Amino acid sequence: MSKSTTDKQATLAEARTRIDSIDQQLQQLISERAQWAQQVGRAKGPLKAAVDYYRPEREAQVLRGVIDRNDGPLPDGELIRLFREIMSSCLSQQQPLKIGFLGPEGTFSEQAVRKHFGHAAYGLPLGSIEEVFQEVAAGNADFGVVPVENSGQGMIQMTLDMFLVSTATICGEVELRVHQNLLSLSGKLEDVKRIYSHPQSLQQCQAWLRMNAPNAERIPVSSNAEAARMARTADDAAAIAGETAGRVYGLKTVAGPIEDRADNTTRFLVIGRTLFARSGNDRTSLLVTVRDKPGALYDVLSPLARHDVSMNRIESRPAHTGKWQYAFFIDVSGHVEDAAVQAALEEMKPAAAEVRVLGSYPVALP
Repeated sequence: MSKSTTDKQATLAEARTRIDSIDQQLQQLISERAQWAQQVGRAKGPLKAAVDYYRPEREAQVLRGVIDRNDGPLPDGELIRLFREIMSSCLSQQQPLKIGFLGPEGTFSEQAVRKHFGHAAYGLPLGSIEEVFQEVAAGNADFGVVPVENSGQGMIQMTLDMFLVSTATICGEVELRVHQNLLSLSGKLEDVKRIYSHPQSLQQCQAWLRMNAPNAERIPVSSNAEAARMARTADDAAAIAGETAGRVYGLKTVAGPIEDRADNTTRFLVIGRTLFARSGNDRTSLLVTVRDKPGALYDVLSPLARHDVSMNRIESRPAHTGKWQYAFFIDVSGHVEDAAVQAALEEMKPAAAEVRVLGSYPVALP
């Protein structure tokens, strides 16, 4: 054996020994963290349920600290994922959170649940966005995760409309990079005669479908995971869905990713029943209905400018209060407890028919 080979093997052995030592230290520290998490639970006293222990503003502060300390080589997103799982496991010592999402298993909504709450949370797959709102309101789910916006296709109207009739509070947001794949039993494009998928996903992939599967029938269904479930029952069917759905339902990848936009991202909202405290980098969502008079919208929005509150987004939907009446969904920077936001809201109220705070919550992390 040459001297260079011996040196290389010795260096590798030293590296592995050092990694083993670090792993042992990490395990000890994680166990110590879990013990201190138990102490936090005891300090809060005898609370009723797991949801009473959960503090999204605190989690956001911890994860921002992870980003601030990160000098590489792992990217911010990977470190956040690791710490999220540690916090999820520590929280589940009390009792796992129950999180409702648009099912069945394998949807992008479930991926958003795991990104935000970790794998120790209990996922509750539901049949519709409406049902997610209902289960949260009834207390059968601690929180719900619902899609609200896609970077290419815009707002999810069903989610916005639910806020018109629901008392749900927005507690957080999740941004999920979405990769669409064409999945089937055979994995061969020539076998595909019909394609199932959620309507949004069909739209996100329409250019690819036009070029590569122009004659295949496109059939909209309630979710991408439902599309995968249906595609597994027929040799000539395919589904547009994520890789997770393919693994869950035993499908092969025909092609992917097939989304038309390279930056295809969906934003999800976390809904609950409580308004949480400030995290230091927050967003506030408002539901505003205006009076039927000239300049009504200007009168409502101008206080934001006067108090230096940035408006991030505005979207109108038909209100349920009468024909040709509209409600405006407005996102602004800051928390409802911030002095500037409070002052702007106080000025807005006399000019509007109604101003309702849908929630103040931490801005999404990578």
